[in-house]
Amino acid sequence: MPTSSKSLTEAALLKMPASAYMNAAQLEFFRVRLEAMRDEMLSNAADTSETLKENENFADPNDRATVEEEHMLEQRVRDRERKLLKKIHSALKRIDSGEFGYCLETGDPIGLPRLLARPTAEYSIEAQERHEKKERLHA
Repeated sequence: MPTSSKSLTEAALLKMPASAYMNAAQLEFFRVRLEAMRDEMLSNAADTSETLKENENFADPNDRATVEEEHMLEQRVRDRERKLLKKIHSALKRIDSGEFGYCLETGDPIGLPRLLARPTAEYSIEAQERHEKKERLHA
């Protein structure tokens, strides 16, 4: 991995000219960020798996109920992360194919500020708002 991509900060990324949009350094920056997100989630999933395997017996039913509630909440978080893992995988594939950073609907640049906030973004803000409106109408 080139050292320049390691040292590239968000501020330096945002200072790049528009003509540099999705250049090799930017793509590597987002690849590293997405891979770190993926690795953290996989680690969390492994930790959760170990926690859920621990089978403690509680004399007090309230203690047992509390632990079961905590386990349910943990599983919900992991379910959300599982869905995000799919989006991360998709974003990494778009980096490989050269489509990362561009709206899947319009082909327009998504923009660095949006990608920094949500590296898995597939649509520009305008296209995303249209999708959300359609979802609300059909819900």
